[in-house]
Amino acid sequence: MLGVMRKYKRSFLIKGVFSVIVLSFVGTIFLIWGKGGEGLRGSKYAAKVNGATISFQEYSRGYDQMRESFQRMYGQPITPEIEKQLGLRKMAIENLISATLVRQEANRMGIKVSDKEVIDEISKIPYFSTNGAFDKQKYEQVLKMNRITPSEYEEAIRKEILMRKARTSIQEGAKVTDAEAIEAFRKKRDTINLQFTSFSPEDVKKDINVTDKELNAYVERHKKEFMTDEEISISFLLLSPAAAASRVTVSEDELSTYYQKNIDRYQDKGGILPFDAVKERVKADCTRFKAAKKAYEMAADAYNKTHATGDLKAAAGMLGVTASETPLFSMKKPPASIAGEAVLIQKAFSLKQGELGGPVETAKGVYLFKVLKRNPATVPPLDTIRGEVRKRVLAEMSLDLARKKASDVQARMSKGPLTESLQETGNFMYSEKGSIPKIGESRELMEAAFLLKTNDPAPKSPFQVNGRWYAVRLKSRTETSLDDFKKEREKIVAELRPRKQREAVEKWLKELRDKAKVDINPALTGE
Repeated sequence: MLGVMRKYKRSFLIKGVFSVIVLSFVGTIFLIWGKGGEGLRGSKYAAKVNGATISFQEYSRGYDQMRESFQRMYGQPITPEIEKQLGLRKMAIENLISATLVRQEANRMGIKVSDKEVIDEISKIPYFSTNGAFDKQKYEQVLKMNRITPSEYEEAIRKEILMRKARTSIQEGAKVTDAEAIEAFRKKRDTINLQFTSFSPEDVKKDINVTDKELNAYVERHKKEFMTDEEISISFLLLSPAAAASRVTVSEDELSTYYQKNIDRYQDKGGILPFDAVKERVKADCTRFKAAKKAYEMAADAYNKTHATGDLKAAAGMLGVTASETPLFSMKKPPASIAGEAVLIQKAFSLKQGELGGPVETAKGVYLFKVLKRNPATVPPLDTIRGEVRKRVLAEMSLDLARKKASDVQARMSKGPLTESLQETGNFMYSEKGSIPKIGESRELMEAAFLLKTNDPAPKSPFQVNGRWYAVRLKSRTETSLDDFKKEREKIVAELRPRKQREAVEKWLKELRDKAKVDINPALTGE
C-alpha cells in the first residue's frame, strides 16, 4: 500500500505545482472551504513569501483539500502513518508557497485579470447553474451556506486565472527546436551497437577480505538492526472465577435484579422469556458474574497485603493457588503459559525487576505476578552475530567494489577504445521499455545510449541493471536519412511539446523558489 502511495506521491509532486491542487480546485472550493482552522487562529502566519503572508487559515484549507484529494484517489481514509509517508503537511505548505510565487511573478509580468474573465469563469461552474444557465440566486445561496462572501470567492477565482495565465505564458515560450526534433526523429529510427563489460557483486567477492575492524564498524553503524529484544521472566498466579465460585451465594433478590438488568440475554424468536423459564440460566450467569467480581476483590486484597514485600508466594497462599514461573521471553514471543494474555504481558514489561504487579483481569481470570528478571535490549558480542554481520558487510562491500571496477573501466572508455575484449549488444533500436540486448531493461541506460555520438561515445558513469554494474561505449551508430523528417516534423514537435512545456514550468518554478525569501512557521516543519 505504501509503495503505491509513494509512487503516486512522485506523480503529484511533478504535476501538483502547476495543477489545480496548487491552490484550490476552483470549481469545488466552496464545498470544503468554510472558515476552518479554528485551532490555528491564534498563530499569525503559516509562511511568509517575499514579505507576503500565508495565513494558517489558508494553510488549513489547502491541507484539508489535499488530504481529501488523496483519499478520493485511493478510495480509503489516509491514516497518520500514510500521511507521514506522503509528507502531506509539507506538500500543502510548499504548494501554497508555489502558488504565491506564481501570483507574485504574474503581477511582475504585468498580467491582468478583468472582471469579465472572472464572471465568465464562475458562470461555467455547474454548481451555480440551473438547467444549464448561471443562477445568481443559487450562487449567493451556495456561498452563504459555506460562509463565503461573493467578494472572497471572486478574489480566489481571480487569483487562479492569474496563475493560469502566468503558466500559459511560460508554456507558450517553450519551443521545440529543429535540433531537438531531429534528435527525437533519429532516436526512433537509428540503430546502435554498444560495447560493454559488467561486474556483479558475486564476481568480486573473492577479492574482498573483511576484517574485524570493518565488522565492528558496521555493527556500530547499524546498532538498531542487531539489537536484541528486551526480555523478562515472571512468576505469576491465576485466580479463576471458578476458584472463587464456592465463596459466593446468590439471593432471590439478586437473581431478579440481574435478570432485569440483563433481560436482553433471555429472549428467543418469540420475545422475552419469563423469569421462571430461565431461572437456572440466570442463576448460573449471576454466579459467574459474582465469582469474577469476588476473584478480583480477593486478588486485590492479596496484592495490597504483599505489595510492599513483593512476596508472591505469600499471596498465592492467601488465595489457595500455586504460582508458576516463565523462562525469559520477549514481548513478541511470550511463553505458552501466558500466550494471548496481551494486557498481562504489556503490564509486566512496564514494571521493574522484583516488582509485584496486578491485579490484571482477563478472560481466564485475575493475575498477580512478579518480575523475576529483566534483560535489557543490547547489541550481542560480535562473535555471536559474526556470520550475519559478515554476510551483510560482504554484500555491501562487493556491491561497492563492483561499482568501482565498472567506474574505472567507464573512465578508460571515455578516453578511447579499450584493448581488452568486450561484449557487444548487437544493433538495436530505441524502446520505451528500455530493453537492451544482452543487458536487460534500463530506461536510464537506453536514454543515455541514444545520446551517444561517434565523437562522444561513452557516458560519464556506469549503470546498474539487475544487480550488475555496466560500463558501456558506443561501438557504432547507423543514422537514418533525414529525407522523411520534413513529413514527420509536425507530429514529432506535437509529441515533444507537452514535455517541453512541463519542463519549462518546472524550471521556472524552481528558479522562483530558489531566489525567493521564504519563512515557514516552525510549527509546521515537524511532520
